[in-house]
Amino acid sequence: MENARPLDTLNGSRNQRVIVELKNKSQYIGKLKAFDIHINIVLDDAEERLGNEPSRKLGTVFIRGDTITLIALE
Repeated sequence: MENARPLDTLNGSRNQRVIVELKNKSQYIGKLKAFDIHINIVLDDAEERLGNEPSRKLGTVFIRGDTITLIALE
């Protein structure tokens, strides 16, 4: 995606599994279902991850965009 804007890139990741890292270093993995211009996101089938291992299943979660430091495809 040459010259893609951040929201375009995020939109291309919709319905794919992503890793989300927060400012407090916690990580969540899940299917990206929705987001808004503030990068508030909704993940389905989300799991919290500690180290490289899933620690607990959370289901559908909402994460505030101002807490996110990284979003990457799994």
